[in-house]
Amino acid sequence: MKIVIASDHGGVNLKRAVVQELTEKGMDVTDYGPDSDESVDYPDYAKPVSQKVADGEFDRGILICGTGIGMSITANKVKGIRCSLVHDSFSAKATRQHNNSNMLAMGERVIGSGLANDIVDIWLNTEYEGGRHERRVCKIEE
Repeated sequence: MKIVIASDHGGVNLKRAVVQELTEKGMDVTDYGPDSDESVDYPDYAKPVSQKVADGEFDRGILICGTGIGMSITANKVKGIRCSLVHDSFSAKATRQHNNSNMLAMGERVIGSGLANDIVDIWLNTEYEGGRHERRVCKIEE
């Protein structure tokens, strides 16, 4: 599975922790930036990363900012993206099972690296259930 990740200045430290964890697990992860905590605009990262996932260049994407809200709003404007803002393990599992989310957003000012890494692990390893959820996901795509 190919994963792309990006943040803004408010999420750069949590992004580093997630990248390190994924790399240690042998995952194929590409860090789209930024590399410092100098102020940047989150749409400049969320939009191109989301487009890469929508175009099939990557299987899944992870976006991190201060709250995750701005990143998720921006990502969901890209056709084909189902980005979920997640700050707990249950939602990480549910968004994959029920919504077939292909992007995950989190907030560095909301959760710590331990929980973030648990969320990412659950999200990456939970399969979409399809079935009764399929018609709803299709309606999102419309």
